[in-house]
Amino acid sequence: MKKYISIIMLLAVCCGMASAQTASQARKILDKTAAVIGHKGGATAKFNMKGKYGNASGTIAIKGNKFCAHTDAATIWYDGKTQWTYNKKNDEVNVSTPTEAQQQQMNPYKFINIYKSGFDMTSKNVAGGYEVHLKAQNQKRSIKELYITINRSYQPTVVKMRNDKGWTTITLSGFQTKNLSDSQFRFNSKEYPTAEVIDLR
Repeated sequence: MKKYISIIMLLAVCCGMASAQTASQARKILDKTAAVIGHKGGATAKFNMKGKYGNASGTIAIKGNKFCAHTDAATIWYDGKTQWTYNKKNDEVNVSTPTEAQQQQMNPYKFINIYKSGFDMTSKNVAGGYEVHLKAQNQKRSIKELYITINRSYQPTVVKMRNDKGWTTITLSGFQTKNLSDSQFRFNSKEYPTAEVIDLR
């Protein structure tokens, strides 16, 4: 009996060590990815999004926690605090303070900040790179789960996210580091003189 108990304890310890190593490896991959896409001057990429929020494609610019996304139907600016959403069809600009989930929907690089706390993580090798799985320790959190596919250059190519409404998949390509002005992440009313501004804060 003692022999079986010892074997079970050994297996438990080994499993715990394997889990810790997997989490450690996942964090190293994300740390390297964050360093690449967190270029001080900023970066740009193309994206294609499919999911419960609908389908969209366009370009995104990021700089720290700021982002600006362009599609055929809308443009979104976020300066780290305030978000402006311009609807081309209605010629309206909605001003809001977005939630974590809303930011993630528009900024697929948002995970470079959120993975650092409150998530259990694992990783595995896949063709051409890695896949990191993040699961929120608190399932009441707006973003509950993420799968991030990362290439060997530590650039994310697919971000798959789950919230209360289901899964959204964002495919990324054409990542480039650039030096972007902070003004690029704020709505400029002079460029949209006929737009109606609606403050939803």
